[in-house]
Amino acid sequence: MDALYIPENCPKPERGGKLPKREELIKTAVEYQDNNALMLLEMVSPYSDQKLFEDEYIQYFIIQHYAQHYETMQMVLQQRALQKDYSGYVVKNILTAKQNMVGIQLINGDTYLAGAESAVTYDNERPRHEIKLNTFSIAERPASNAEYLAFIEDGGYQQQALWSEEGWLWQQEHNENAPEHWQQDKNKHWFGINNDGAFDLPPGHAVYGINHFEATAFAKWSNARLPHEHEWEIALTDHHLPNTGYVWEWCNNLFYPYPGFKAFPYDEYSSPWFEQPHYVLRGASHHTRPEIKRPTFRNFFGPDKRHIFAGCRLAYD
Repeated sequence: MDALYIPENCPKPERGGKLPKREELIKTAVEYQDNNALMLLEMVSPYSDQKLFEDEYIQYFIIQHYAQHYETMQMVLQQRALQKDYSGYVVKNILTAKQNMVGIQLINGDTYLAGAESAVTYDNERPRHEIKLNTFSIAERPASNAEYLAFIEDGGYQQQALWSEEGWLWQQEHNENAPEHWQQDKNKHWFGINNDGAFDLPPGHAVYGINHFEATAFAKWSNARLPHEHEWEIALTDHHLPNTGYVWEWCNNLFYPYPGFKAFPYDEYSSPWFEQPHYVLRGASHHTRPEIKRPTFRNFFGPDKRHIFAGCRLAYD
C-alpha cells in the first residue's frame, strides 16, 4: 500500500479521502496480522536470518509504533473535543497567576554518556556516546498552569522582544493568546478542554498545548531558557527530575543524528527528519504508553505544532 502510506506518495492530509472502505481495510488488516503472527512464530528461513529478528527487534519495533499510534489517536480525540461548544461552562475553581513555584536542581559540568545501548531502541537514540556539558540548573518539574497564566497576564503574547523572528511571524499570523485547549467562560476565567470535555485548570499541573515558539517565549520571559536534550537526559538519569511523564517537554535543539548514527531498519526511517526543522521533545505525556517511556526516547515535531500534549521545563546557565 505504498501509494497510500508512504509520505512522499500521499501526504497525510490527503489520505482520509483516499482510504478504501472501512470493511475492506479491516479485512486486509486482519489478514496481515495473521500472516505476520505466523511468520514471527515460525521464524523459518530466510526470515530467521533477517537482521530485523535479532534481539526480537521487529516485535519491539511494532509494539513501539503501536504505542505512538495510540497517542496520535488521543491527539485526534482532543482535536475533536475542541470543536464542541463549551459556551455554557462556568469555572468553579478560578485559576490565578503565580510565578516561581518550582525548585531548581544544579547539574555540575562534566563529561557524560548520552544515548542508548539497547538494540531494541530506535536508530535515532543510538549509539551511546560521550558529551560535554557545562554546569547548569534545571527546574524540578515542568512549568505549571499558574506560571503560564502569569506570562499571559503580563502580555507575553504581545511582547515581540520575547519571541524569535520566526515565532513572532507565527504569532502575528495566528494571533494566539493561550495554550491550544484553553478557553474563557463568560466571566473571563480560563478553563481547559480534553477528551472528557471542559474542566477547571489545576494551578500546579503542567501546562501543555503550547508549541516551541510559545515555550521559548515563556522561557525568555522567565529569565531562563529551554534545556538541550542532553541536559534533560543527564538530569533525568542522575535522578534530578522526579516529576516527568505529565507532558512532552520542548528542548532547545533541533533533531539531529548522533555521531556514528546508522539508519535502521531502513534508510528513510529517521534520516529524512534530520533535514527538516524539527525540535526535540523529551519525557512523555499522560497519554504516552509505557513501551516508549524511557530516558533516551526522542520525540520531535515542527516548532509550530500545538496538538502534541507538549509543555516545557526551564533551564538556567
